[in-house]
Amino acid sequence: MKRAWLAVVLLLVGCGVRPSGVVDGGDPPTGVAPGVTLYFVNARGELEPQLRETSRLGSISEALSLLLTGPGTSSLHSEIADTPAPRVTVVTSSQVIRLVLPLTVQEVTPLGIDQIVCTALGVHVQSGGARTMKVQARFTQPAAESDVERTCPLITTGG
Repeated sequence: MKRAWLAVVLLLVGCGVRPSGVVDGGDPPTGVAPGVTLYFVNARGELEPQLRETSRLGSISEALSLLLTGPGTSSLHSEIADTPAPRVTVVTSSQVIRLVLPLTVQEVTPLGIDQIVCTALGVHVQSGGARTMKVQARFTQPAAESDVERTCPLITTGG
């Protein structure tokens, strides 16, 4: 038995198999979610997360549809105009989440765009995705803002 074990060890050493160091695989998924975090605006004009209890995280598209329905009865508000069709198309590549929104750029303030970006990126990160992912928001009419790849300062800085 000792000879068989010794033969296996010698074969492995002779084949160049060596132990490797620890390999970083990125942040792990956060587990089961009680709901989705949406980003609205507080009285000081700052983004503030709001947990919408849905019993599951859901998709980026579902989260953005909830965001477009507004903050409900909370003291927060939205910088995004009401839309009768809150459906958002989401296409994800390895580096960019592209959103096609049912809005014109005139219906969203710069802070409203941050609400959209942070909500999309929040779902992505909570699903186990990288915090460094970029988000591109496209509107129903061509606009310079549609070409910008954005991040969320509340998420990329760990806040």
